[in-house]
Amino acid sequence: MGKSVYVTTLEGYSGKSAVALGLLDALSRRVQRVGVFRPIVLGDAATGDPGQRDYVLDLLVAHEAVTLGYDECTGVTYDDVHADPVAALDTIVERYHRVADQCDAVVIVGSDYTDVGSPTEFAYNARVAANLSAPVLLVVNGADRSPDDVKVLADMAAGAIAENHASLFAVVANRVTDPDLSGVVRALARDGVPVYALPEEPLLSAPTLADLLPVCGGRLVSGDPALLDREVLGVMVAGMTMPNVLDRLFDGVVVVTPGDRPEVVLGVLMAHLSAGFPQVSGIVLNGGIELPSQVTRLLESAGATLPIIATDLGTQETSTALTSMRGRLRSGSGRKVAAALSLFAQHIDSDALLDGLDVARTTAVTPLMFEHQLIDMASADRRHIVLPEGDEPRVLAAADLLLRRGVADLTLLGDPIRITAQAASCGADITGATLLDPETSELTERFAEEYYQRRRHRGIDRVEARTAAVDVSYFGTLMVELGLADGMVSGAAHTTAHTIRPALEVVKTVPGVSVVSSVFFMCLQNQVLVYGDCAVNPDPTAEQLADIAVSSAATASAFGIEPRVAMLSYSTGSSGAGSDVEKVSAATELVRARAPHLLVEGPIQYDAAIDPSVAATKLPGSQVAGQATVFVFPDLNTGNNTYKAVQRSAGAVAIGPVLQGLRKPVNDLSRGATVRDIVNTVAITAIQAQQLDQQLDQQVGQQLDQPVDQRAGHPEPEAVR
Repeated sequence: MGKSVYVTTLEGYSGKSAVALGLLDALSRRVQRVGVFRPIVLGDAATGDPGQRDYVLDLLVAHEAVTLGYDECTGVTYDDVHADPVAALDTIVERYHRVADQCDAVVIVGSDYTDVGSPTEFAYNARVAANLSAPVLLVVNGADRSPDDVKVLADMAAGAIAENHASLFAVVANRVTDPDLSGVVRALARDGVPVYALPEEPLLSAPTLADLLPVCGGRLVSGDPALLDREVLGVMVAGMTMPNVLDRLFDGVVVVTPGDRPEVVLGVLMAHLSAGFPQVSGIVLNGGIELPSQVTRLLESAGATLPIIATDLGTQETSTALTSMRGRLRSGSGRKVAAALSLFAQHIDSDALLDGLDVARTTAVTPLMFEHQLIDMASADRRHIVLPEGDEPRVLAAADLLLRRGVADLTLLGDPIRITAQAASCGADITGATLLDPETSELTERFAEEYYQRRRHRGIDRVEARTAAVDVSYFGTLMVELGLADGMVSGAAHTTAHTIRPALEVVKTVPGVSVVSSVFFMCLQNQVLVYGDCAVNPDPTAEQLADIAVSSAATASAFGIEPRVAMLSYSTGSSGAGSDVEKVSAATELVRARAPHLLVEGPIQYDAAIDPSVAATKLPGSQVAGQATVFVFPDLNTGNNTYKAVQRSAGAVAIGPVLQGLRKPVNDLSRGATVRDIVNTVAITAIQAQQLDQQLDQQVGQQLDQPVDQRAGHPEPEAVR
């Protein structure tokens, strides 16, 4: 049975769902099988009646780490507790054990104070926790409360927990509005109990436009229905002239105006699409007055996506209805989920928390765990990544997620007006990114001259150099080469050649490496393998194959995978002959000569490299056979087909291609890349940049450790100069 923790609170609206989500996400980084259990839910606990589905449980079971369904994760209903509390508790315990028996860890989320007095309901939650042998993580609502007020609530709850024979594991003061978070933590301090404080995040309690539609009796009259999921951070009644309306706009606002004020509608819409104004969530036309037909035709012909809602309510009734609605953190709220996870990661030491819960790390690495690892590594030391395809909707959606999670600092290339309009159209918040237009940037002339000086020996003149400099791929590559960005990710809307050619011309390869190559991280059910080269080199020579092997091993090591390299062929050892086998054999010897510390085996067949039983027969005693982690394919045809076959037939998650061999990180996306692919590739690029800086620091340290007379023949690294 797995470890468990019971997340509960003294009152409603404490934000415990956000804390539970953060805890669940932290556990998914440490164990393979994470479960969720909700002892008391609304509606039919056995069938999960859609009309009464529990939104907190929906949120948590939607997490990728949770494999159990909604029905399996429920205990009893409120009606069951009211009818017979003792029998309900017996059912809760029995249903909980069904979940716990299938999981390494379980997050249990207490009830929501729907219709029971607080003291009675909290005591029952404490009793449930005691019967499930689950320590309690107490969430205390800190909104508009002093540290002393929060302490009183926590002490009251701690007393009730002890009275009901449960144990207090940790305390989280959530939604804290007091600016002194450390003061709240000090007030709550108690021996042996970790205490954390999370500040109020308005986005988490903001309603969406979809939430507001029913409360004002509204109907969508224009715009993209998908953008009704956009959160509303405030309401503004536009009862003033247009210049004053523009001055009062803010991000996430809903503008309320009568339908006979078309100039307000058009002015707000233009501001929403402009790079110089905040992004608006929507417009509400009150009073039952429709827009003039001419304006409606204009909106339709312009393809305006900003939601415009009509209501028959008057101005005061509309604003009262809209401001009275409180939003919830739901499974479909991507922006809220990202904000909640970011808040948890920033303010709670999850490793220390889980160590206290005594949750041991698994040695297996699932695809989700590996992706978490990428995000965590990138976020720990943020780097600056440039994205040349700034107006591509998938890139914008990925940028929104990356910025919210603090994965990297971003520069988007392209026309800022077009980028901002596209972001507004798809509901992406990119206010934290830098927008640069190569056509007008003050950097363009500098880049043109730099490119000319580097390529004039190839016959490039200054006119051609400037043409190259305004190309987004060249502009982004020059940013990386000149230290204005740490890495570049492109390819969602450009060919591989368009991404790699500028890098080969400007960044060039690492000294001693003759070829740029690629790897895929193949995330299997419980381990991650590295496949190279499956995307770039059609038929590498023995020397190039050796370069690919050494580069792939270094990439594996950089991402926490111990490199054991299999040089693949249709023959194992000396069992076969032919030019293809001889190429792999020669490449293997070159790898051993260049990197004698590296564990490498070849020629070797795939089954002997991956399967210990086959390895014991074909290559007994090998340190690589049967346990290889890096697979180097003899040609692109073999590599590309193999990675796709494993991806489809074994259900593996393929992350890549990741380019290697360049002096600075530039990575190519598939033109079919998903938002998730882009997020992962940006994280990988940031980690590659971190690794390069660490290598430079090591080189500087080694040179500075040498006696002065031995440094004479070594030029100082650029960072020292």
